[in-house]
Amino acid sequence: MTAEEQRIQENYARKVNWTRWGPYLSERQWGTVREDYSANGDAWNYLSYDHSRSRAYRWGEDGIGGLCDKHQRICFALTLWNERDPILKERLFGLTNTQGNHGEDVKEYYFYLDATPTSSYLKYLYKYPQSEFPYERLLAENAKRTRKDPEFELMDTGIFNENRYFDVFIEYAKSAVEVIPVRITVFNRGPETARLRLLPTIWFRNKWSWGSIGPGDVRPELKRLAGFDGLEAIELRQPDYGKRWLAIEGKPELLFTENETNNVRLFNSPNSTRYVKDAIDNYVVHGAKDVVNPSQTGTKAAAHFKFEIPAGGRATVRLLLTDQALPAGATAAQIFAEPAFDSIFEQRIKEADEFYARLERPGTSADAINVQRQAFAGLLWNKQSYHYDVSRWLDGDPGHPPPPPQRLFGRNHEWRNLYNSDVISMPDKWEYPWYASWDLGFHCVSLAMIDSDFAKEQLILFLREWYMQPNGQIPAYEWEFSNANPPVHAGAALRVYAIERRMRGKGDRNFLERVFHKLLLNFTWWVNRKDPQGLNVFEGGFLGLDNIGVFDRSQPLPGGGRIEQSDGTSWMMVYSLSMMAMALELAKEDPAYEDVASKFFEHCVHISDAMNKMGGEDMGLWDEQDGFYYDVLHMPDGTHLKMKVRSMVGLIPLFAVETVEPEELEVCKGFQRRMQWFLEHHPDLRTHMDDSKRSDKGVRRLIALVNKERLPRILRYMLDENEFLSPYGIRSLSKVHAAHPYSIELDDTEHTVAYEPAESSSDLFGGNSNWRGPVWMPMNFLIIEALQRYDYYYGKDLKVECPTGSGKYMTLWEVAAEISRRVSRLFLRRDGRRAIYGGTEKFQSDPYWRDLILFYEYFNGDNGAGLGASHQTGWTALVAKLLRQSGE
Repeated sequence: MTAEEQRIQENYARKVNWTRWGPYLSERQWGTVREDYSANGDAWNYLSYDHSRSRAYRWGEDGIGGLCDKHQRICFALTLWNERDPILKERLFGLTNTQGNHGEDVKEYYFYLDATPTSSYLKYLYKYPQSEFPYERLLAENAKRTRKDPEFELMDTGIFNENRYFDVFIEYAKSAVEVIPVRITVFNRGPETARLRLLPTIWFRNKWSWGSIGPGDVRPELKRLAGFDGLEAIELRQPDYGKRWLAIEGKPELLFTENETNNVRLFNSPNSTRYVKDAIDNYVVHGAKDVVNPSQTGTKAAAHFKFEIPAGGRATVRLLLTDQALPAGATAAQIFAEPAFDSIFEQRIKEADEFYARLERPGTSADAINVQRQAFAGLLWNKQSYHYDVSRWLDGDPGHPPPPPQRLFGRNHEWRNLYNSDVISMPDKWEYPWYASWDLGFHCVSLAMIDSDFAKEQLILFLREWYMQPNGQIPAYEWEFSNANPPVHAGAALRVYAIERRMRGKGDRNFLERVFHKLLLNFTWWVNRKDPQGLNVFEGGFLGLDNIGVFDRSQPLPGGGRIEQSDGTSWMMVYSLSMMAMALELAKEDPAYEDVASKFFEHCVHISDAMNKMGGEDMGLWDEQDGFYYDVLHMPDGTHLKMKVRSMVGLIPLFAVETVEPEELEVCKGFQRRMQWFLEHHPDLRTHMDDSKRSDKGVRRLIALVNKERLPRILRYMLDENEFLSPYGIRSLSKVHAAHPYSIELDDTEHTVAYEPAESSSDLFGGNSNWRGPVWMPMNFLIIEALQRYDYYYGKDLKVECPTGSGKYMTLWEVAAEISRRVSRLFLRRDGRRAIYGGTEKFQSDPYWRDLILFYEYFNGDNGAGLGASHQTGWTALVAKLLRQSGE
């Protein structure tokens, strides 16, 4: 067992709280729903980037390369100034949804280089320009551009020319749970000496200004401690934690203020305190001398270092955050002793290497290992301490003006039960600094490889009564908790269970049982709410695939129609199969689960029958002539139409596949008898189960939405390089729609879907993502898994042409491996270039950039260039699993 595995074990055995501190600070708190108290729900403009430096946040904090405790009482992060910017660089800058020509977008370069599950070692890189940061130019240029133009990025401004920037590395290495050495190393990559102000900043989340809830909401205090040689020290007094100390090597100027709103600047009204949140900015940048507290106490403090760094040179700052009192009169040589202080970093790096070496596929290149390591690092850095009490948010805080009454009937008003105060895995802590329930399912699959206990905690958390509604609905995301995300929770739980069993030799039955019982409620919610006709054909709205349809599927349809959704129905079949598999696993030790396994088996068969045959009326979702699944539009006058868009919607039926082995039936006799009775009394439904294969134990059975006859027909499209198959995985929309867009006219308006391999030219569903051509990691992952499951049943008896028209035939396992390697190629250097960086030459060839990996939200369907959110090592971290499984 490696040292990191030992720490993980101690942590979850509640012996040592190794995860009390971690990278749980958000990278954007402004522009979130939580901070929005407007009447119209305009979250982006209620608390803007411009306001963020002056306004105390209500529900969380943000910063650069930050660290905080799991309850986010105490926060630490980087602050920088190049003596040219109009403001301190305290947080990452980006455009809002309306400012960006393709929606919100961070306009900075930062990288998660390393992390361990217990945060025993963390490493982060921020690239800070030496010239004035082009805030206004980024705003103006993107405002000029249309949705048909590419985004204007920070790199496009030329600000990194001649390498005139600083590489700012921040590292954390725990020598004990709350003894955390911090090392900040700055390199001047430019050709000339450059000045830099470096201000490591520590502060308390403001919990005292909103009306007291408990003892922990009493105002805490930071104060300077005197009497040390060669170092500065700050004492932290926090009611929940008691005292902590921050030691800072050297004699920087210490600046203190309060984490309180500057009402004078923002609202032209009196401040509640003389010293306010943006005081350090006013002092350092604008030269205001009376804005910081001369008594050197407050709730926000920074150590002000001034550096002149020669070309190619470096500067280092070392700090220690600790729960152990600093000895009176201690010297820098004692606290930051050489080589002991730096040796902690070297030891933790060595232990991290040992921990991740277990996951490397034999023969993997150094480049692939680097990609995998940074994928895991991003996954761990995207943990966030997330706080949102919807009831209090709706009603407002004691002693403050009540929120506008419109809010009581607006966004999330039906979710008063929701009380979030947890460390949660986020999709991207800048672009999506809020959870999304279906993203989380994919996160947990990757997390299970490195910290299965955390993955299990996450899945259980969303099923607890302070998350899930009493009716069984799981919250989607803060912009609209009531939206329906694809129901992937059950499948994620099964995968986490299986991964942990494989790695530890034993599955966690208690976890599986807890999840199963709560998911029964959620499954019932889906059946009651999303199958309005009771025909086993499901709706569901946009289901995470924002603009994939002809219409915005989250809104009422033109003409008052309704859609029977291929993807909605397929997801419910996947859900039913997952629940059946879970019940059968639990039934191995408790026969009571056999009855409910039978229930889900019958759901599977009925859904498959409805989708493949009649859809409950006279038109199914399968098109026999085309050999593909389509959504069906039903109009109020009784007419209906198959909307023949070849998209991911028609491939999702592939995900619904499960094998029942004779060994399972031997244990679950009751389930076997019920299944046999059901099929004998419904002989017309036997076609939805394949029992043609046998093992030495008996008959094997495959339950699948797509049968053996239809499977090759769908794969013919999917594996055609002129349709779905790109050099970098499976596209979300067939390329055939480039030359042949699909159009339909309703209410005198023509609605069209055309292939767009990059960003969307439409503002449908916000316009900040595109499912009309790009490659998406989670869908490719599920396609790969589905093909492996089919192969597990059919083996060498089923081969298909791959690519279509090539004359080369492969088993489905080989096809899955081929797709996996294509997806992995997005990130790997081939012929000196990475597909994700397209024509951005600095990322392709510069030695200070080319090995830094960004994990984008989705990828150009033709050339693989990264698009959308740039740090989505939520689900895009799945590449780490693909590299482990199928290699390069």
